[in-house]
Amino acid sequence: MTFTREMLEAAPVDLELGVEELAEAIDAAAACGQACTSCANSCLGEDDVAELSRCIALCMACSDVCDATVRVLSQQVHADRFVSHQLLEACVRTCTRSAEECERHAGHHRHCAICLRACRACVKACSSLLESEAFGELRKLAGG
Repeated sequence: MTFTREMLEAAPVDLELGVEELAEAIDAAAACGQACTSCANSCLGEDDVAELSRCIALCMACSDVCDATVRVLSQQVHADRFVSHQLLEACVRTCTRSAEECERHAGHHRHCAICLRACRACVKACSSLLESEAFGELRKLAGG
């Protein structure tokens, strides 16, 4: 059991989102944020740094969105499900874009290969949470 799950289970209220899926999304976003920060920093030290400028920018944006996602999802008492939903969608989008760019460089830069895996894991965990029953009403309102 992770600290994330322990903390969610210790909440003094019933959580609208499932503890397991929520903990997985928080942990995946935290890991992805760290990987993207590290990847962007490693890109700065590469000889072909100019060719990695898009990767750096996308990783930095992804890290920021992942960090915000971790903080918002960790605050489930009086949570705004609409905000959580929008942030999860933003996280999936930025992680997908960062993964696509890291994939272009993964064969030459190990840090990009690692970041790619972290981004894909975050996309999977956040997408799973978005598909949960708790967001069903929002999907219906959006026509999905």
